[in-house]
Amino acid sequence: MNVEEFRDYCLSLPDVTEAIPFEKMSRDRFTILVFYIRGHIFCYFKVEDFSNITIKCNPSDISELMDQYQAIGEPYNGDKRYWICIQPNMDLPDDDLKELVRKSYEIVKSKYKRT
Repeated sequence: MNVEEFRDYCLSLPDVTEAIPFEKMSRDRFTILVFYIRGHIFCYFKVEDFSNITIKCNPSDISELMDQYQAIGEPYNGDKRYWICIQPNMDLPDDDLKELVRKSYEIVKSKYKRT
């Protein structure tokens, strides 16, 4: 899956918005594309690089996912109890990547219910 296909998938989820909120803070000159549901982050990655995607994950699933896939590891910038880092195009099939992103979306969506 390439960066454009991945972006299209994230935006296909209901009520998702995207932004580049860290532009002024980026020391390494990478553009961090962030996806939100209800104003809260569920996924982000470096656009130019697309070697690491960071998503929310159910804490009880993290260890098993890391054991199952080489592509899944601890996040570079995020609480490792709630976030995982995925290296796309390794041993994680695209359908599984989409499923993990959808689960991340659902975790954040359910946590921040509309009032």
